[in-house]
Amino acid sequence: SGFFCLDSFSICLPHIIGSHRMHEMGIALQIIEIATDSIPADAGDVRVEKINLKIGKLAAVVPDSLRFCFDVAIKDTPLDGAELVIQELPVMARCKDCDTHWTINGPAFICENCNSGSLEILSGRELDIESIEIAQKDEHVS
Repeated sequence: SGFFCLDSFSICLPHIIGSHRMHEMGIALQIIEIATDSIPADAGDVRVEKINLKIGKLAAVVPDSLRFCFDVAIKDTPLDGAELVIQELPVMARCKDCDTHWTINGPAFICENCNSGSLEILSGRELDIESIEIAQKDEHVS
């Protein structure tokens, strides 16, 4: 089949968010640029079917807003019709005092085992393009 997948691209947040705030349109435009630039020159007549993202809950990105901005920004581009799939990643922490690992589900950032406030955030800040799915223009990925 004419389907192939490009894997593992990270979006560098500081270059997108400027000095103060993150904007989903800026992120959407960066995703579009990365996806477009990642298509191999010798790939022939292909289209991007799907872009798979992993976004941590601490990344300050609203998934629905990002999808909306992406859908608006891809109109009349080579990515027109591509699907943006977002997997939200939980905030995972490790207590530096007792080495307990847990998922933080609320606003309290204290160890659930010993109530220490000395913790390390292990995950939850990600904003990664996990893969870009591409197909020949005359084929559809199901």
